[in-house]
Amino acid sequence: MSQLLGIITRLQNLQENSGSGEPVQRFFEVEGEKRCSVKYFDKNSTFELEVYQKGEKPQSYQFDNIDMIAMEIFDLLQ
Repeated sequence: MSQLLGIITRLQNLQENSGSGEPVQRFFEVEGEKRCSVKYFDKNSTFELEVYQKGEKPQSYQFDNIDMIAMEIFDLLQ
């Protein structure tokens, strides 16, 4: 299984587990270092990507397309 397919699977799991009304969050790490987190908001079917960089405040980005956020996460993990 490719890394990109694994990312998409994890994002789809976020969508499937989001029935409580609260956003569901998932972290993505490389060698124990958090690179980003993703929240899925069921109310408006959007993802929020929060990117972590050393010494900086996390940056947040909104996505409504699972493929676009998957490619962004893939780039962050490289």
